[in-house]
Amino acid sequence: MSLDTVVEDVRDEARARAEEIREAAESEADEIVAEAETDAERIREERLAEVDRQIDQEREQTLSSAKLEAKQERLGARRDVLEDVYDDVEAAIEGLDGDRRRELTETLLDATLAEFDDDEDVAVYTRPEDVELVEELVEDRNAEVDGEVDCLGGVVAESDTSRVRVNNTFDSILESVWDDELKNISEQLFDQ
Repeated sequence: MSLDTVVEDVRDEARARAEEIREAAESEADEIVAEAETDAERIREERLAEVDRQIDQEREQTLSSAKLEAKQERLGARRDVLEDVYDDVEAAIEGLDGDRRRELTETLLDATLAEFDDDEDVAVYTRPEDVELVEELVEDRNAEVDGEVDCLGGVVAESDTSRVRVNNTFDSILESVWDDELKNISEQLFDQ
């Protein structure tokens, strides 16, 4: 065997070994690339899922906020309607006149004076427009009109003897009835 043959054999062996190393490196590179692609796909899917979760969460928060705002606006509108109704009722009460005002005022005066002993002197107050009417109604009773009070009508009475003060104004009755009937009024107006 000649030196050339030995050199050629060594070269062939080196080439074969180099080819094995290259194939192993390519195989390892292919595995690394495949693993990297798999990792990249997993990361992309995780990011997409996170983005979807975030979008859903933001959508839910926006929807919830919009529902709350709509509810608040609806409640505000209902409150405005109820205030308008209350104002209309006040105006109707304030506009009562003639026999109807006299009848209601007398009923309230009778109920008020019933709260005091017969021998007590009772001071009665009413709105300025009703002073004459109440003066007529207290004639021959143990009461006298002693001044004016800011109200829609009716009477306020008090006695020094018993230190009792009775408020039977249209305002106080309206407020009491309004508080008691607010739920029914709301149901009739808004028919839930």
